[in-house]
Amino acid sequence: MKKKILLAIALFISFYGINYAQEKTISGTITDNNAVPLPGATIKVIGKDIFAVTDFDGNFTLNNVVAGDVFEINFLGFQTLEVPITGQTTYQVQLQEDAGQLDEVIVVGYGTQRKRDLTGAISTIDSEEIEKTPTSNVMQSLQGKVSGVQIVSAGSPGDSPTVRIRGLGTFQNATSVLYVVDGTLYDNIDFLNTKDIKSVNVLKDASSSAIYGVRAANGVVIIETKSGKKNQKPVIEYDGYTGIQRAQNVMKMANAEQFTTMAFESGSAADAQFVMNAMQRYGRSRVNPNIPAVNTDWYKEVLREGIIQNHSIGVAGGGESVTYSIGTNYFTQEGILDMKNEYERFNIRSKVDIDISDRLRAGVNTVISNATKYVPENAAWFKAYFAVPIMPIIDPLNTEASPIRFANAQNLGYRGTQNPFTDLTYNDNKQKIRKILASIFFQYEIIPDKLDFKTTYSHNLSDFEERYVNLPYTLGNNFERISSIRRVDNTFSNQYWDNILTYDEEFGEHDLKLMAGASYRDEAANTFNATGQDITGISLESSWYLNFADPESFNNNVNEIGRRYYGISYFGRLEYSFMDRYLLYATMRADGSSKFTKDPWGYFPSVGLGWVVSDENFLKDNEFIDFLKFRASWGKLGNDNVAASDGSNTITVVTAAIDDEPRTGITSSSVFSNNTWEVIEEKNFGLNLELLDNDLSITADYYIRDTKDAILPVFIPIVNRSVNQNSGVIRNQGLELNVDYNHQVNEDFSFSIGANFTTLKNEAIEIDNESGYIDSGSAEFRQRTQEGGPLFAFYGYERTGVYQNQAQVDADPVAVENDLAPGDLIYRDQNGDGIIDDQDRIILGSFLPEYTFGGNIGFNYKFLDFSMNFYGQTGNKILNRKRGEIIFTQDTNMDADLAINRWHGEGTSNTYPSSAGLRKSWNQRLSNFWVEDGDFFRIQNIQVGYTIENDNLPTTRIYFTAERPFTFFDYNGFDPEVSDGVDRQTYPIPSVYTVGLNIKI
Repeated sequence: MKKKILLAIALFISFYGINYAQEKTISGTITDNNAVPLPGATIKVIGKDIFAVTDFDGNFTLNNVVAGDVFEINFLGFQTLEVPITGQTTYQVQLQEDAGQLDEVIVVGYGTQRKRDLTGAISTIDSEEIEKTPTSNVMQSLQGKVSGVQIVSAGSPGDSPTVRIRGLGTFQNATSVLYVVDGTLYDNIDFLNTKDIKSVNVLKDASSSAIYGVRAANGVVIIETKSGKKNQKPVIEYDGYTGIQRAQNVMKMANAEQFTTMAFESGSAADAQFVMNAMQRYGRSRVNPNIPAVNTDWYKEVLREGIIQNHSIGVAGGGESVTYSIGTNYFTQEGILDMKNEYERFNIRSKVDIDISDRLRAGVNTVISNATKYVPENAAWFKAYFAVPIMPIIDPLNTEASPIRFANAQNLGYRGTQNPFTDLTYNDNKQKIRKILASIFFQYEIIPDKLDFKTTYSHNLSDFEERYVNLPYTLGNNFERISSIRRVDNTFSNQYWDNILTYDEEFGEHDLKLMAGASYRDEAANTFNATGQDITGISLESSWYLNFADPESFNNNVNEIGRRYYGISYFGRLEYSFMDRYLLYATMRADGSSKFTKDPWGYFPSVGLGWVVSDENFLKDNEFIDFLKFRASWGKLGNDNVAASDGSNTITVVTAAIDDEPRTGITSSSVFSNNTWEVIEEKNFGLNLELLDNDLSITADYYIRDTKDAILPVFIPIVNRSVNQNSGVIRNQGLELNVDYNHQVNEDFSFSIGANFTTLKNEAIEIDNESGYIDSGSAEFRQRTQEGGPLFAFYGYERTGVYQNQAQVDADPVAVENDLAPGDLIYRDQNGDGIIDDQDRIILGSFLPEYTFGGNIGFNYKFLDFSMNFYGQTGNKILNRKRGEIIFTQDTNMDADLAINRWHGEGTSNTYPSSAGLRKSWNQRLSNFWVEDGDFFRIQNIQVGYTIENDNLPTTRIYFTAERPFTFFDYNGFDPEVSDGVDRQTYPIPSVYTVGLNIKI
């Protein structure tokens, strides 16, 4: 046989140059971009009646072809590829997935739809984009990639980012997005490994998400995990990366010289004496003998580099009737706070689908997740900001401190201990997070290809075991902490049972799909917590249990609470298409919830319309527009993700004079919320446009989203408390725009560029109480929601400048009356009454950005790939509360920006007060001095990869990733990403640099 092959090769070589057009046989293999064989791909020689279909291993053979022929390869979900036949006889061809293909089927609520048939606002992110981000949470990967979705990063290991879809529509659990993973509902997806994700679809408008009912009011994220393929040999894949995390833009604090200067400028004799005490205790600087020798950079001391690692192994494949995907994942991340602060997670998952018969199909999905999180002591960030630089970490003279001689600022005269290392050293906070997530379904085709029934049961069982240990220590100056332990156990059991009947029919130019279903949910939770003190044998971790605590310390420190909610829903959907051009999408859902005693049932319709204009005769043969669709939708959603109806009975003791004798009695009052549904009503108008042979795609949406009967806290004077009541209307409206260009230049080179842009206006339209507003935050740092303004807006005075000299002070009656001096702030008299008081406070801004934007560029050249993403936002404000808390404690350090830019003479600053002014209550009022711009621009992600393909080796890709390497902003903090806009002790968000390896066998 070998001789025959050699002879054939020799003959071919001999005659090739003489007879180029001689007919021959060629063969090859078709794979996807992950080197997985594609069985069933069609191969056809253009212009000839020669074709083939790939076998189980993706192999094909074409007979009677000649050099110069071109064969075309087609496979559903992949880009069509034309390959010219040259002198070779074997072809290895890799197809690229066609993410922009209009016939692509995407997952929607309780089913699928063709992309071209969508009438709602749905954004899709594929696995390649998700995998670029080294993170423990899938949603972090979407930051800056989806218009209309704001994702605020979390810096602490294992913490989930804050996700907001189309603004803030409710006071109650305002960021509680619904996650649907392979058809199962979740509140949190911290158990998912990014490598297991196939695609993420974000349902943004009411029409597309209404089918999920009461859980969908704040938006829906549908996640489809990877699965095997039929007739596919097992594919084994390893993916792993390791790297480091570093704090970026580390905040500069006043050094010893700046601090000393401000202390003497403040006019406080006590502050000046404290500096002298430091020089007496620790010595004077050799460079400048007028300042202490100690110059501690506390942020530098509490920070460290953290290691991050992720390792995944998966196996996927299938036979004639079974597909499977099984994998395991290990993720670990150290925090950048220098203490026991880390996160470790181990997952096992499986996804199996079985064709039991020609009509009956079943599937089982299981995830077992076991995580351990050591929670940071965030108070350390607060202390690092306030700790004076003239104090060391360790003070050998502090002999009363034990077991470590940490320095105590009280020994210098300051009121607080200030040293953050007591928090880092003497606290151990551990959380064990165990989850078992399972679902099973059966699907039966009652009428083949027309009518089927699917029943699905899922159960999410989670346990959060928390242990907070305070180790004992003394710090001198009568400061002593005894040991204590607090243990918390939270158990959650959420069960869902869905039954869906789907009918699909095509007749003539009409396509019709009907769906009807019912859903039952049972959500239960139990929380137990107890605190004990004075632990016996506290030096041993084996003693960190409640039975080692002083039994008498449990008094009033043991609590347990449980809750259970039920819901039942009935829903239906109609999808209709005429001539593949005119589209109708309508849903109706009836939801019942045990949370509402007054009216447990709500009814929520939605409708979407679409018009594929590019298929009309007047555009059909144009050479410019490849696809154009207009869409409009309207829908209502009920929201029960709020506190259940509640209230209280109040008994008050009253003393009154009756017949000149004091008499005592009681009065009783009852206040109950007795709420009904919050209703989200949304209108959406959009278009989809594709140009330049479908290389350029544009998607635009404009929406108006109203939350009616919004549940707000209303103050009831008679019982002196606030009760949640349906008492307002909240509106979010904005524009979303996505533009993407992808072009295949030639077989070796392709590139892509894209951008997205979002506007948001958040506004309280109505507040039904006597005042017309709702206050939140503290009295010193007031936030106010008032009609016509955004939710939780910062509320204070408008600073217009700084008094520069005594003449300016003397000329202003406000300054004279308030005994002000040069270096004090000037506030605008909003009502012109010549007095600066509460009536002059205004809305200073919202933590919600008015504009967000993102973009990406990338290219592939042969085996090299490169991508870069960027992200930014503008129009939001941040309350720099850590700086503002000088109102509570004035004998502490301050940031270098304050020290450098302070007013210290005429013309030195028209923005910042003087050192003495910082200590006056006049300047400490909440104003736009403390509320800063939160605008930023960030290089979000850079990735470079190289793929090695060799017949003797598995397909291997090596890649380098830089996550958040550069962020540009003016805010005086570590990072302008602050979830609620109040920066008091926010964990910094680090940059991450990793090297990874992917191997497929």
